Amino acid sequence: MAKPTAKTARKLPAATGAAKPRKPAPSKNDKGAAKAGDWRVEALANARSAIMSADPRIVETVKWRKPSNDMRGVPVWEHDGIICTGETYKTYVKLTFAHGAALDDPTGLFNAGFGGGTRRAIDFKEGDKLNAKALKALVKAAVAFNVSKAPAKKST
Repeated sequence: MAKPTAKTARKLPAATGAAKPRKPAPSKNDKGAAKAGDWRVEALANARSAIMSADPRIVETVKWRKPSNDMRGVPVWEHDGIICTGETYKTYVKLTFAHGAALDDPTGLFNAGFGGGTRRAIDFKEGDKLNAKALKALVKAAVAFNVSKAPAKKST
């Protein structure tokens, strides 16, 4: 086998050892790829801002890259486990909270995902206003839930 040359060698991303936060492109679901200038891009960006400001230890990653979302994947916000995911669809933006059913929602943000016993979701449609204060409170509650369920760290 021939030795790879500079022209034929594939460049691989450098291994960093830890997941780094990313600012992913919106997902493509239901043939609803959001593009710059699209209301869904702004809605997801506003949600991202509220989520990230709720706790400085929240990390945003991208998971589930596949052809149906043009390999862009789904933004996932985590702290001791998944807090929530964000996806764009043709007519709405969805934030799905991994343990939403276990969270108090005094302002009634959850408006979808009531069929299951674990997750709850918030669907934003064009023209909906984001209640950033209520979303931050919900994210803080999700972080507290995850931290309470995280395995105890061993002290050395």
